Amino acid sequence: MSYLNIFMSKDRIIFVTKEDHEAPSNAELIEDDPNDPYEDHGLILPNGDINWNCPCLGGMASGPCGQQFKDAFSCFHYSKEEVKGSDCVENFRSMQECMQKYPELYPQEDDNDSAPSGGADNAPSDSVPTSSPESTPATTENPAAS
Repeated sequence: MSYLNIFMSKDRIIFVTKEDHEAPSNAELIEDDPNDPYEDHGLILPNGDINWNCPCLGGMASGPCGQQFKDAFSCFHYSKEEVKGSDCVENFRSMQECMQKYPELYPQEDDNDSAPSGGADNAPSDSVPTSSPESTPATTENPAAS
């Protein structure tokens, strides 16, 4: 006979006997509800809606510019234009303007920080090699006289 041992925890520990394992299972599997808002889904829900709770959005749907983000992202997602999202420029501009008001929450990528090391930004401005008098051998002989 199996028994359930419940502790003050999120987990449940179930102990079963050998007889429990030998008997066929009578467990009933419950089919997943595709409309369950608490179920883990990707960015797009089975019904085609945007899952604003998806961790892949990185919390962009909440915060001071959450509504602007939702408007811009929804516009892009549902866009029917030949160049997808080309009808959403104003929504993205509004989102960008909002984000610029909160630089501590939405830091902008610095172009200098994103350049690969050894790239053009790190090259010296004068790339033509120069020679100093110390590095140039002094010749006092006339090569024609040799």
